[in-house]
Amino acid sequence: MTTAKKRANGEGSLRKRSDGRWEGRYTAGRDPVTGKAIYKNVLAKTQKECKEKLAQAIEKNGKVDVVRSGKYTVAEWVRLWFETYSKPSIREQTAYYYINYIEKHIVPGIGNIKLDKLTTLQIQQFYNKLKTSGRVQRYEHIELKDKGLSNRFIHGIHGVLRSALEQAKKEKLITDNPAEGCKLPKIEKKEMKVLLPEQIGAYLQEANRRGLLPAYYLELTSGLRRGELLALLWTDLDVENMTISVTKQVNRINGQLKVSQPKTSNSIRTIPIPKQAVDLLILEHEKHPDNPYLFPSPKTGTMYDPDSFRHTHEKILAAAGIEHIRFHDLRHTFATLSLQNGVDVKTLSNTLGHYSAGFTLDTYTHATQRMKREAADTIGSVIDQAM
Repeated sequence: MTTAKKRANGEGSLRKRSDGRWEGRYTAGRDPVTGKAIYKNVLAKTQKECKEKLAQAIEKNGKVDVVRSGKYTVAEWVRLWFETYSKPSIREQTAYYYINYIEKHIVPGIGNIKLDKLTTLQIQQFYNKLKTSGRVQRYEHIELKDKGLSNRFIHGIHGVLRSALEQAKKEKLITDNPAEGCKLPKIEKKEMKVLLPEQIGAYLQEANRRGLLPAYYLELTSGLRRGELLALLWTDLDVENMTISVTKQVNRINGQLKVSQPKTSNSIRTIPIPKQAVDLLILEHEKHPDNPYLFPSPKTGTMYDPDSFRHTHEKILAAAGIEHIRFHDLRHTFATLSLQNGVDVKTLSNTLGHYSAGFTLDTYTHATQRMKREAADTIGSVIDQAM
């Protein structure tokens, strides 16, 4: 056995083993309990290769807390990250989604792997499996038509896992974030559907037949999110100034209706509504003057269940003979009609509660493209007349 060659402090030591290979040895840290040094080694065929591997190992070791790096499994760390770093700063509904990502998918899929041993390949294989067979079977008697998760859902899982691993990197539990190198399935942008102008009359007539004209009329003239619409109180209506104050939303979380702040700070807003909407809301309130809700449930008298409201929307469409669109597409209908009738993007963005006018512009490209074409045709006509 060859005697180890001493090197400068912090550079480790080299020796040639009896089997002909070279070994590089370095101090990785000290045990916090015993105080004894923790040694690690690298092996190579040549002295030069061993020097290079030793230098890389020492550099990498400086980025890791050796004592803590092997302490956690992926499941333990992601749960700790969620409770400590994520949960305190997110909305309850977002927390519900994160828990679902973690407990239903990340933990069963890769939770048993040691955090410092997790590789990009393992995460990629995990995502690939989610794509083909990731859906959770909730009811045994109902066969899943599509066993794979949607691309958007996989992106959501990736966002949580990547953030948890990035925090682990900051705390020197891992040297690199293995989620960064993964290839995600593309999220295909679905074609936006809206109510056509010639369909709006039939839609509102059916809403009126069900005694719900004020609610659906307000939706089409304000573009509120469903949760925002159903959380409105009578006190949110300013009759004199013809405005609605949007300060809250309702969502179903774990089977319970929960009222919370809107999606973002930009979503807290005061928006103008037409006089026709104000008149309808006054008539609606006269039906239940002691009820604080603007649109109470006809069955319970309390807050309208968002799922029930969506089902009613679907019944209205069917009765009116209109092709199915989501309730959220009524918001798109409002936005599209606003742009096509001269409302500027900045004003529309504020009304919708978007975080930026750029987002509004990107979302409603179809409408702005038509506006650009009309503008080009208009200026062409002006120039032609001047010739």
